[in-house]
Amino acid sequence: MTADLTAPLFQPLTVRRMTVPNRTVMAPMGRGFARNHVPHPDAPAYYRRRIEGGVGLIITEATGIDHPLSADAGGTPYMHEAALPAWKKVVDEVHAAGGLIVPQLFHQGMLHGGGTPDVPVHSLRPSGTIGTPGPTSFAPSFIERAAVPTRPMTEEEIADAIAAYGRSVRNAVGLGFDGIALHGAHGYLIDSFLWGDSNTRTDRWGGDTAQRTAFAVAVIKAARAQMPADMPLFFRFSQHKSSNYDARTNKTPQELEAMLGPIVDAGVDVLDASIRRFWLPAFEGSHLNLAGWAKKLTGKPVIAVGSVGLGSTTTETFMKVGAESDEDNVDRLMERFNAGEFDMIAIGRSLIGDPDYVRKLREGIKPTAFSRDQLTTLV
Repeated sequence: MTADLTAPLFQPLTVRRMTVPNRTVMAPMGRGFARNHVPHPDAPAYYRRRIEGGVGLIITEATGIDHPLSADAGGTPYMHEAALPAWKKVVDEVHAAGGLIVPQLFHQGMLHGGGTPDVPVHSLRPSGTIGTPGPTSFAPSFIERAAVPTRPMTEEEIADAIAAYGRSVRNAVGLGFDGIALHGAHGYLIDSFLWGDSNTRTDRWGGDTAQRTAFAVAVIKAARAQMPADMPLFFRFSQHKSSNYDARTNKTPQELEAMLGPIVDAGVDVLDASIRRFWLPAFEGSHLNLAGWAKKLTGKPVIAVGSVGLGSTTTETFMKVGAESDEDNVDRLMERFNAGEFDMIAIGRSLIGDPDYVRKLREGIKPTAFSRDQLTTLV
């Protein structure tokens, strides 16, 4: 890795009123350190350190919206009530360091794990199922419980969830965040409407690929109604699900285009394509990854992600499969970036391992390697 190799990453990108100073993004990573859904007291310094280390934009860990079933674990922060003053401290610290930060808002939907085997919580599911299970880091006992069908979401529950997104967007705007990111990936609530396996509805919320975007479109419009017109909106999507890493929402580029078209038309500025390794092709017959296809089909700026600087996936990390290893894949990253496949690159575990990772990327210095032990602290 050399400074000359990575120099093209260090140019600005403007989206609406936001000008990101370089093309690196701190990927949203759930750290589990919140206390009763309130960001940890060390969170402001944790995020600030990444800005001081050169990151162009921070997208926060997934943060529950103002809905009672948005997040099951107290280690996941909320974007309402008692959590707001703590988030204000995060925003102020990032801004004091000259940085930009947007919150990733989500609802766990069908993957809410609350309750007990005897008294389960009724998670929100478009059609009452979690779709086809597959390889996952979830415990087998959770999948066994979650696979039991429940009732589909009612019209009232759908309306309540959409309104909850709007309230949390309004809260985030009031705290001074620089944009909004919606989590529409990994089988959570928005994505569960997009995936045909978990959305078999025959009303206005279901149907073919384009019709299944109705819930996402409604959420995007609710978010836009609470945002200044010049504030950027990000949208994360994926093929895989947390309950099935082999799942594919879209089997062809045509299906992907049918899904992304209404989402972009509703008001999304940047598409964040969640993939496990940035170099993996999305469809047969093309080298393009999921972000590359999203850019080709929509013309919108896109973010790629997936094992930057690492030889293992996030799944392997959390399932403790194999040994953690760093991997000098920056040349492969830059080849794709220089070809215009994606506009920004999100970096996850490598930034946990080394807050100065981006600065070292810019200067051609070998960073500190990531290890699982670093997941036990918030530094």
